[in-house]
Amino acid sequence: MKYHDFKHIYDRLKTPSDVKTLAKELCLDEELLVVIYTQKTVRETTKKFYRVQRHAESIHKEWKSGRSMLSISEKYEFPPILTGLMIFQANGCSKKQFWNYVRNPDIISDLRVRQDIVDITREDCIYSPWANEVQYKRGLWGESQLETWLKSKSLTYRTEKDLRGEFPKTPDCLLDEPIRVNGWEINWIESKASFGDKVEINKNVKRQLEPYTELFGEGLVVYWFGFVDEAENPEGIYITDSSLMHMDCTVLKADCKKPLASTQ
Repeated sequence: MKYHDFKHIYDRLKTPSDVKTLAKELCLDEELLVVIYTQKTVRETTKKFYRVQRHAESIHKEWKSGRSMLSISEKYEFPPILTGLMIFQANGCSKKQFWNYVRNPDIISDLRVRQDIVDITREDCIYSPWANEVQYKRGLWGESQLETWLKSKSLTYRTEKDLRGEFPKTPDCLLDEPIRVNGWEINWIESKASFGDKVEINKNVKRQLEPYTELFGEGLVVYWFGFVDEAENPEGIYITDSSLMHMDCTVLKADCKKPLASTQ
């Protein structure tokens, strides 16, 4: 996707309802727009969290005066669940208690509080338990796609689970032998059920992917929902999308590209 097309979509995704509107208007997959909206919301929430938190006492007073948690979240343009958490903590409630209420609203005896919790849980498509489950399943779907491709090519590999405890950081797939795919020579593959814009790619490289190159050599990251065309491959890391499913590969003779010895 061209960056200016991505930016146009990104800027117009302001509320969850914009997903369906833009999907219809631009003939785009809703799931792609949900992914982009989720990434945008998480970034904006991180930026404004402490700014909103400074108003925690005022927010708590608004709620005590009768305003609903959902309307307060709309006023501050802050995720409903996190708004509720802030109010509960200002009211002397622990995080553990709050999340117990979110998962089990029927145990709340106060009818107003119970309705508030039900409302913010229903409306929060990013931070609620049901939204977390959707995101978790999306991640599993991406890993399943990668597994399907690997098996179709009869490639042998070890997973993150297989490698646990052997290295300080491990990719989703560490190939037993390096392969050449799309002209790239790679030793590992990481699955990302997200969209690779510049911010997302840079975050992934710094926090996760760069250490893989130090441990295992060159590798591939798959952004299943696409990436901006202008994105440059970071050193030692190649970027692709769902087009991987149509790519052939060649197994290379294992040589100096073998992974480094365990640091344990």
